[in-house]
Amino acid sequence: MSYPPNLEKHPKVFKAVDTSRILAEYQIIYITRGRGRFISRGQEYTIIPGSVIVIFPGVKHTYKPDVETGWDEYWVGLKGEYFEALQREGVINPDKPVYYIGLHDVLVKLYTTIFERVEKQRPHYQYRISANIIMLMAEIISYDRKQEHGSQSDSMVEKAKFIFQENLYGNIELEEVARRLHLSSSYLGEVFKSYTGLTPYQYYLHLKVNKAKELLEIGELSIKEISYKLSCEDQYYFSRLFKKKTGVPPSQWTRFYHDGETPSILELPAIPRGITRGIGI
Repeated sequence: MSYPPNLEKHPKVFKAVDTSRILAEYQIIYITRGRGRFISRGQEYTIIPGSVIVIFPGVKHTYKPDVETGWDEYWVGLKGEYFEALQREGVINPDKPVYYIGLHDVLVKLYTTIFERVEKQRPHYQYRISANIIMLMAEIISYDRKQEHGSQSDSMVEKAKFIFQENLYGNIELEEVARRLHLSSSYLGEVFKSYTGLTPYQYYLHLKVNKAKELLEIGELSIKEISYKLSCEDQYYFSRLFKKKTGVPPSQWTRFYHDGETPSILELPAIPRGITRGIGI
């Protein structure tokens, strides 16, 4: 189909994306499915799933998906001194506008968090979004730096985590994840646990419980509605699962959050043996 879709409703300043345009802002575009092309400064790049395109202010460019495949994209536009400083320091560069970093669930989560906060527009949401965007670019740069040293197993686990994140509001079986990665479910389960300390199923539940916490903290949905939103039709099973993972039932979580109390039990992912994690301030 033509790109961009719904051209009549597309913001005028962005319409010329498939011919050529110059923007007055930065954009960070994450392609998660499909293929296409991107052209900037006379250089053409092939875009595949897991590609990040960084648009720079004042730089003419064009991009569009292949008609045969289309593509899925997440994007955010921004301005600010922080990104100008990154460019001055050479951390980001118009001569390197494309990063082939692969599929990562943390990037999808950051994008969706930004979108949700824009939609809600709660007090001071701009500060939180700014922090999310800085984190987004930091993750992209980090994945790019590690790309040369990454292993096939790293990539496999990240792709599996990405699939779980994209199916957060639905249900997906390990066999389906393994099929999409062209692996056996037993092999995927073994490698996934060795890297994360959790089985794929435990990790998936971990994601759902964390999302339930966020929804409870927002306070706009009932426990039953949150249960259904996360594709758990049995509200009582959901409540038991939540309490098992956090130490408190969902009915009490909001009180802990707003009163600044801490539940007595929190289940955290195990740290694989031989790895030390810490921070010095």
